[in-house]
Amino acid sequence: MEAPLLERSSGDIKLIGEDGDYLPVAGLRAWWRVFCIESVKLWAIGGPIAFQILCQFGTNSVATIFVGHLGDVELSAFSIAISVVGTFAFGFMLGMGSALETLCGQAFGAGQVHMLGLYMQRSMIILFATCVLLLPLYIFATPILKLVGQSDEIAYPAGFFTLLTIPQLFSLAVAFPTQKFLQSQSKVTVLACVAAFAILAQTLFCWLFVNVFGWGTIGAAIAFDLTSWITAISQFVYVVGWCKDGWKGFTWAAFQEIWAFVRLSLASAVMLCLEIWYMMSIIVLTGNLANAVTAVGSLAICMNVDGWETMVFIGINAAISVRVSNELGLGHPRAAKYSVYVTLFQSLLIGILCMVVVLITRDYIAIIFTESQNMRRAVAHLSGLLGITMLLNSIQPVISGVAIGGGWQALVAYINLACYYVFGLPLGYYLGYAAKLGVVGIWGGMIAGIALQTVLLFIVLYKTNWNKEVEQTTERMKKWGGQDKAIDKSSYEQLPIKNGIY
Repeated sequence: MEAPLLERSSGDIKLIGEDGDYLPVAGLRAWWRVFCIESVKLWAIGGPIAFQILCQFGTNSVATIFVGHLGDVELSAFSIAISVVGTFAFGFMLGMGSALETLCGQAFGAGQVHMLGLYMQRSMIILFATCVLLLPLYIFATPILKLVGQSDEIAYPAGFFTLLTIPQLFSLAVAFPTQKFLQSQSKVTVLACVAAFAILAQTLFCWLFVNVFGWGTIGAAIAFDLTSWITAISQFVYVVGWCKDGWKGFTWAAFQEIWAFVRLSLASAVMLCLEIWYMMSIIVLTGNLANAVTAVGSLAICMNVDGWETMVFIGINAAISVRVSNELGLGHPRAAKYSVYVTLFQSLLIGILCMVVVLITRDYIAIIFTESQNMRRAVAHLSGLLGITMLLNSIQPVISGVAIGGGWQALVAYINLACYYVFGLPLGYYLGYAAKLGVVGIWGGMIAGIALQTVLLFIVLYKTNWNKEVEQTTERMKKWGGQDKAIDKSSYEQLPIKNGIY
């Protein structure tokens, strides 16, 4: 079995030491070679994952596009259901599932492939329990939305649409663990193929249910549920049928030593949720502004556009997480560090490009979402803030991926809490309501929170001792993942590792 992201070619012998790690790099030529090597490794996994995540996000956008042409109220209500309630749950589930990314990545790098299936089953158990705990949010969505200030015109249909998407919530308990299981081993091509099929299915279902059968927003919600379960089942079937190294069948050991895994999952969930919910909360805050339908609708379109870029960086987030966790598991501190530097540089370039594209096309962005001229003008008015947000968001997901790969979730969670909810959110509320700047004020204040968080994360990254991170890797795996004693090891073959090849 090969680990393609860990291979070192013979042509790079002057860069690689006897232990398989990079030698200290000095000079532009050496840095350029490292940049090329790490770029290939990054996009070998990041490209397919980014494509997969884009397709996954595209299923949301396809439903929103079909609903947007039904009317402004339908667009705003459906956007609340998908972009606020759905994203709230999605963020928490993604965060809980990201603990698996840390453990599987480091276990795979350390050669403990037999533990991957056990970790995946533990994650599924935890995520199914999490779905049950999140059900009240879906069931009582209407009164909750009214409590936070949404008008009845939006809250009632949004609550109804939210109820219809409960099946999609439970699909995540299967989709996320199988996805992280495959990502940790760089088996990402199958994820891209499943995602491509899913977005085609979503488009077909929406066209049938919304346009042909005339079911409106109900049809869009049903299509959303069906597509989500097609994705989850397809990934699980592939794991069971074609991943014999990491999957050894169901085992009761998955229920043992689970609480340490839960603690890591909660830390991961808090870290990612504080990031994902932060930008979604802006849609809720605009519910009390004058002309709430236009305010919420235009902001939802901007968040949807920003979401497309964010999905690319979630792919990069996953790729750098795998790179860092694999290299730490192998005991290669310089490889982990250099991969982070290369990824940050490329991500910043992508963010600048996205900002420029948004500013150039500011008057045309909303055309695919709505036919309302008023809504289009509102989106164009917000495009400057959208561009700045996309630039800042090009950096933050990368550092979050490093945190997941290294197991720093708790530290980043504290930084996110302070920057977003102690500083950014109150500032946005003040500028939006007290200073009467409306949506621009709310969004501007929240951008200030993102900027502060980015600066602090850079400082953390700069001060990181990568040699110490390597030393702590084994200890973290034992602490969070449990010991091998829970498994009948006679049925497993622990494969040796040398220079990244099993």
